Amino acid sequence: MAGCVARSVGRIGRRRLAEVGRDVSGWQLRPSQKGGDAVGKTKRGKGTKWMVLVDGQGLPLGVRLESASPAEVTLAEATLEEVRVPRPKGRPRQKPKRVIADAGYDSDPLRERLKKRAIELIAPYRKNNKRRRYEDGRKMRRYRRRWIVERTNAWLGQFRRLLVRHEHLLSTYYAFFYLACFWITLRHCL
Repeated sequence: MAGCVARSVGRIGRRRLAEVGRDVSGWQLRPSQKGGDAVGKTKRGKGTKWMVLVDGQGLPLGVRLESASPAEVTLAEATLEEVRVPRPKGRPRQKPKRVIADAGYDSDPLRERLKKRAIELIAPYRKNNKRRRYEDGRKMRRYRRRWIVERTNAWLGQFRRLLVRHEHLLSTYYAFFYLACFWITLRHCL
């Protein structure tokens, strides 16, 4: 008796699945572009760019996820706007005194815009840049501490869920990214 009921329930369930499958076409299930938001072409295929701003100890302060296509120079100011460091009293601090970046951020207009906001950009010039107006060897000594950012990127790369993006929704990927940043901060503080 139980076997007959199980077989009949199984047949009904299969019919319902088949009926639903006929009515809904595949393009209705994924209305946005294939691959998700903030997915862009790279040399190896497609990817999402991690823009991370860290403090002197390597703890993430600001995070921005973008398509892998645009250059870092165009995303630098948007990443700086993500920073909110709480203070004991008053509003959270939103701008650092200085930003240490690699040669990908070599741009005199970016240096000037950040200088107007009282932020010092320490980034080496590219080898092919002939006009080196803002080059100062004393400030470039701070560039040696850039390994801290690379270490934080390596810490984030240990999370497999971030390394290969399986999520179609950018909000879900952001949630996993924030969770990884929280885990790094918690691990460092304890």
